[in-house]
Amino acid sequence: MMSSEHLTCSWLQQLLVVLLKLCITFAGPLRPLNGTECTAKGPASYILVFTGHWSPQSFPKQYPLFRPPAQWSKLIAVSHNRHFRLWEEGALASAGVQNFSELGVTVELMKAAKEARKRRVVGAMYRTAGIPNGIGHSSTELLIQPRNSVLSLMVKMIPSPDWFVGVDSLNLCEGSHWKQEVSVDLHPYDAGTDSGFTFSSPNFPTSPPENITKITSQMPNHPANSFYYPRLKELPPIASIRITQQSRSPDRQTPMSNHILPNSISPQRFSVTPLDCEVSLWSSWGLCLGPCSRGGVRHRTRYILLRPANAGVPCPELEEQAECVPHSCMKLQ
Repeated sequence: MMSSEHLTCSWLQQLLVVLLKLCITFAGPLRPLNGTECTAKGPASYILVFTGHWSPQSFPKQYPLFRPPAQWSKLIAVSHNRHFRLWEEGALASAGVQNFSELGVTVELMKAAKEARKRRVVGAMYRTAGIPNGIGHSSTELLIQPRNSVLSLMVKMIPSPDWFVGVDSLNLCEGSHWKQEVSVDLHPYDAGTDSGFTFSSPNFPTSPPENITKITSQMPNHPANSFYYPRLKELPPIASIRITQQSRSPDRQTPMSNHILPNSISPQRFSVTPLDCEVSLWSSWGLCLGPCSRGGVRHRTRYILLRPANAGVPCPELEEQAECVPHSCMKLQ
């Protein structure tokens, strides 16, 4: 007869086999989670070039010319994995995103990234100098590790209430291979923390805050908005990035610079956005100072709200006259 100890051991072995089979069945084959796991053998070196296309030809409406003129803030970039988000369309802005998009202040944004780096979900942080014009380049070199192969970045538009351009969670790795080159056209986003409509709007906090949304040619749907171009199906890119993999020597020890501007940058051909004339409503009709029955006339006027640009629809007549009617005549004493 078998001892109780032997029976217990046999029962435990069978239970372990069943549990192991269940684990294998439910786990399935090993694969990257959400397509973000990188199995490349080593890090990759990239150069990131940000290009601003914010010109009065492409964006003529209310284009900022002074105090301050159109320009770009410093670029903030973070390499990370799928457990971190610098910003996300359709989600509320963090305190760091709010401070950066409204004021260009990076303290809270960098603090959150540093805290995430302690949890090993963020790899490295990068920044470039600002661009003092709406058109220009800035660049930095990136060293991307397989465990943090995703890149997110932000650049604030100056001046603006809380508008920025950026990239959310761009994966530079495909399975076991690094992407050679990635180009992305950038469009403006509203951080949802300030309700200003124009580039130079005064501070007008949004309460409660709204989600981060993409600004389009018809959204916000209000003629006062600086990006409102109802004739356009979509806005032209206001900026772009190009990320190119660089050859990296194993014994290279020189520090990376964020002031590199490749000579391979070629001039961009900017699109021209037509801007139609906008005029006010007509004033009331004036009174007639002549005999109504002998060709007296009355007048009304309107004024230009927005002058046309780039072959937009020209302004209509600003003054109109009509024959007097008896009830609008003023008799001279």
